[in-house]
Amino acid sequence: MDTYPILVPLLSGGAAGTCTDLFFFPIDTLKTRLQARGGFFANGGWTGVYRGVGSAIVGSAPAASLFFLTYEFSNAHLYPVISKLNKPDGFSEETCRAMTHMAAASAGEIAACTVRVPTEVVKQRTQAASAKFTSSLSALSAVLRNESGEGVFKGLYRGYSTTIMREIPFTVIQFPLYEWLKRKAAARAGREKANAAEGAVCGSIAGGIAAATTTPLDVLKTRIMVNETRMSLKEVFQEIVREDGLKGFWRGVGPRTMWISAGGAVFLGVYEGAKTMVASMVV
Repeated sequence: MDTYPILVPLLSGGAAGTCTDLFFFPIDTLKTRLQARGGFFANGGWTGVYRGVGSAIVGSAPAASLFFLTYEFSNAHLYPVISKLNKPDGFSEETCRAMTHMAAASAGEIAACTVRVPTEVVKQRTQAASAKFTSSLSALSAVLRNESGEGVFKGLYRGYSTTIMREIPFTVIQFPLYEWLKRKAAARAGREKANAAEGAVCGSIAGGIAAATTTPLDVLKTRIMVNETRMSLKEVFQEIVREDGLKGFWRGVGPRTMWISAGGAVFLGVYEGAKTMVASMVV
């Protein structure tokens, strides 16, 4: 990739990630506290909703940049391959596009999680354990001191596999739907590409549907990250069923759907707008 294709997703993705995380951070805090052990008020209630924002500021731009860099690169290179594999009597063009977006978005999430998971661990422990950690720095220090005894690397990447387990289904739903809605919006307006406003609406719809659908996976991921001691996925699953039954897996579905639906509008709207602006500056 030459300088132009690299700069566009790097700069645009960084801007989109930072704007979204900062703007919607309080809703994310409320969602985390609803999902954590003990429930909403035991984990801070309505107070300190920006506690942990430092880790979000540090991680937002590089994680989003990595995602979009991988996503755009994969889209460009996978579509011709998938299209050729299915000729002459293979899938339709629309199906090939959907398969491409699913694969590209999954690759993007795996790349982004190398940055996102450590910052999520620090952020969510600060959000949920307000009595113990009053800042991102104090939560990070506890991990670096290996207070849990699991090791620094394992501590920082606790919940990595569960995060991937959540993110891939989420993104497999969101991005094919988002790209399809963009194509429909552009065609209806008689243009080749959707503009930033259309991208924002499409991102909101796609994000809300994906967020609601994958809430149970998000609950599991949050519980694993915020527990003081390391727990397996099976242990967390059993704990949730024991405490709340199956309804426990839908804790925070309202704030999560609202946050990601609104966040999707900002995230993908800012990305489309920034991509156009950056492209015009570097060409």
